[in-house]
Amino acid sequence: MLFSFKGKKGIYHTISLKNKKLARIVKQCRDIPGKELFQYYDADGKRNTIDSGMVNQYIKEFTGEDFTAKDFRTWAGCLNLLRAFKSIGLYENTAQCKQNINQALDYVSTRLGNTRTVCRKYYVHPGIIRLYEENKMAAYLAELDGIEVPDSVTGLTKDETILMKLLAVI
Repeated sequence: MLFSFKGKKGIYHTISLKNKKLARIVKQCRDIPGKELFQYYDADGKRNTIDSGMVNQYIKEFTGEDFTAKDFRTWAGCLNLLRAFKSIGLYENTAQCKQNINQALDYVSTRLGNTRTVCRKYYVHPGIIRLYEENKMAAYLAELDGIEVPDSVTGLTKDETILMKLLAVI
């Protein structure tokens, strides 16, 4: 099911949900009158919105750590950038390097619903781009497998473990 909604600065976003139960829930939220996507009716039938502060408070309470939604978006941005570089491959010259970086950032931007510039500035670690520019990513990219099954020890997927290794050297 496709959903379109108006985001920040009046930009419309379209997302596709394949999970029928989740799609039904998002549709119910979207159909509540008002401009906020994340809202709900309480037991008394009163409409309530959910703002970023509430989401961040929930994350902090749930994790017991000082995490925010931005931390999760940054993690997703870095992981998607790494996967995009794996898909694109290495480069042969400076022009192709710049083109590949832009293509990878475009991939991240579609996943996060932001522009390439916003993703580069706020949601990907500049060290990952620097390592790609310095042609020091081949070994990391070779290890990626795109399988999203966490291991039984760390709870991280193989790609996330590789991202952790990469971030440790930056």
